[in-house]
Amino acid sequence: QVQVAESGGGLVQPGGSLRLSCAASGRTFSSFSMGWFRQAPGKGGEFVAAVLWTDENSYYADSVNGRFTVSRDFGKNILYLQLNNLKPEETAVHYCGAVRGSNGYRAANGYDYWGQGTQVNVSS
Repeated sequence: QVQVAESGGGLVQPGGSLRLSCAASGRTFSSFSMGWFRQAPGKGGEFVAAVLWTDENSYYADSVNGRFTVSRDFGKNILYLQLNNLKPEETAVHYCGAVRGSNGYRAANGYDYWGQGTQVNVSS
């Protein structure tokens, strides 16, 4: 049974940092890209960052580029997201997903597996 589980969310002050983790298990994920998405209250989901299996490079949404860092331990099937200089408007549920291949990694509807999400609250 495939499982994807996020952890590391919490409450942080504006300008603060958090590190999220996502552990995937139950099958081989070597040919899957993995990514982070977030959904703020009352808004649709948006792509945040991903690591592709083809080139092992990291890709970011413009809004987080330079502040967030995504990385992946391919051996352990764990995806990380370091969030720095967080803003109040970035309060959201953060989801981790896995998509077969590398095309369409910015589109949530193409993902094959999802976690339950972890809440990030940015507030003073």
